Amino acid sequence: MKNKVVIITGGTSGIGKAIALAFAKRGSSVVISGRNAETLQQAEQELKAFTPDILAIQADVSLENDCVRLINETLNRFGKIDILINNAGISMRALFNELDLDVLRKLMDTNFWGTVYCTRYAIQPLLKSKGTIVGISSIAGIKGLPARSGYSASKFAMNGFLEALRIENLKTGLHVLICCPGFTASNIRNTALAKDGKVQGESPRDEAKMMQPEEVAEALIKAIEKRKRTLILTSQGKLTYFMNKFFSRWLDKKVYAHLAKETDSPLK
Repeated sequence: MKNKVVIITGGTSGIGKAIALAFAKRGSSVVISGRNAETLQQAEQELKAFTPDILAIQADVSLENDCVRLINETLNRFGKIDILINNAGISMRALFNELDLDVLRKLMDTNFWGTVYCTRYAIQPLLKSKGTIVGISSIAGIKGLPARSGYSASKFAMNGFLEALRIENLKTGLHVLICCPGFTASNIRNTALAKDGKVQGESPRDEAKMMQPEEVAEALIKAIEKRKRTLILTSQGKLTYFMNKFFSRWLDKKVYAHLAKETDSPLK
């Protein structure tokens, strides 16, 4: 990964920040984006402890013009793009029949359209470098999760988009990787949207017992090096993927029961 130019959207916290640090430690040129100027600056300073080749760009990937600027500023600084990691994302927790539809739109705009925008404007330099496009998806993009209909929808859409893109580019040398972590310790549940669009504020799960972002980052880099198609993480995630193929009806009940145990779950 030395001297590779890597863009990581949502690179200021959680999985995104861990990925950025892992690449910086390997001597890559790292570009991170984030919406919050303060956390973006903090992440930039942490990364500069490992390499001077850091570019931090304040951007909201749900806005097409911000994605254009992210790609153009990367090319202006480094002249190429080797890896694009579409990591920026938001979640939600609410029953669909109580959900303000603007919540679902916000999730699709960030999780799906953010991936589409960044990929579209980075694809020509990535084709030139025979580089890698990564989508940080979720087990929620493989198995629909109750009370997270918008999140599952956005991740299913991301997976379908990237799979189609992979097949289109079978003969171009472009590498497309879909990464599906299971439950991972991050702030995505703290910033998840409730039924009215307000931020949830705290995680309903025990974050300490989950896979840590640094583990995801190391596994992801190995998958990029090996040019894998799919990366499914955590034993729970792998089991869900397997059981959904053969015992989907049974798994529906298990998933419902598991998520109903969360603190303040809307499921009964």
